[in-house]
Amino acid sequence: MKPAPFDYVAPASLDEAVSAMATGGGDAKVLAGGQSLVPMLALRLARPTVLVDINRLPGLDGIREASGMLEIGALVRQRALERWAATRSPLFAEVLRHVAHPPIRNRGTVVGNVVHADPASELPALLLCLEGVVVARGPRGERMIPADRFYRAPLTTALAADELATAVRFTLPGAGAGWGFAEVSRRHGDFALVGAVAVLTRGADGTVARARLAFFGAGGTPVRGLPVEQALPGQAPTPARLAEAARAAAATLAPDGDIHATAVYRRQVAATLAERTLTAALARCGGTT
Repeated sequence: MKPAPFDYVAPASLDEAVSAMATGGGDAKVLAGGQSLVPMLALRLARPTVLVDINRLPGLDGIREASGMLEIGALVRQRALERWAATRSPLFAEVLRHVAHPPIRNRGTVVGNVVHADPASELPALLLCLEGVVVARGPRGERMIPADRFYRAPLTTALAADELATAVRFTLPGAGAGWGFAEVSRRHGDFALVGAVAVLTRGADGTVARARLAFFGAGGTPVRGLPVEQALPGQAPTPARLAEAARAAAATLAPDGDIHATAVYRRQVAATLAERTLTAALARCGGTT
């Protein structure tokens, strides 16, 4: 199929891009990598009146690490972050290795993936696990949207119709923190049936100082494993305690069933993956994140 008719705008500045979004009357779409948008246009699942191509905008293609934060501009390709992570962050490297396939990562953007808000996607869950924020720019100026308030429903976020995301910021795990990541999919690169990512920090006495867990493919949005985050701090991280917390977190999930997996299956797998990621995070405590 062919896309429905639309106006094409290639702004030369961020202010021009914001103006184009505003004049779109709520029906404008941003084009960066296009790996999600272009197929939706072809199938007429998306019918924007204006397509705002931001690929010529300066200053949106940087990866900046400072003060424990990692900021990724709206034009940074997933493959560029993957190359950065190869020598800087095993956690990011492992997560990105599971995002689609290399040709898609060569073109798809990190911010575009985060904003697309597919509930089975890895990067939104990582943003939620690492207490990230989305930097949005609109006619009213710039604002920061925390990840735990950003996702509202499948493919639906807190971005206003006249805003565009200029960057995402991840809070990097602190020194000595451990991490775990796991997902189940039909084939490598397919959308996850369910997955989990965890970060764990131990105190000087060996007990859990802090735990963070997020699921993907287990609901309409990425979901925090709050029972884990509430139950483990101050406790000795025994295998039994990790398993109990993982089961409690999975029990709160409300996944959908479809032709690929039932809701019961997804919940059971979520419990197993939560336990695996917490166990892996514990084993990596004191190492490099």
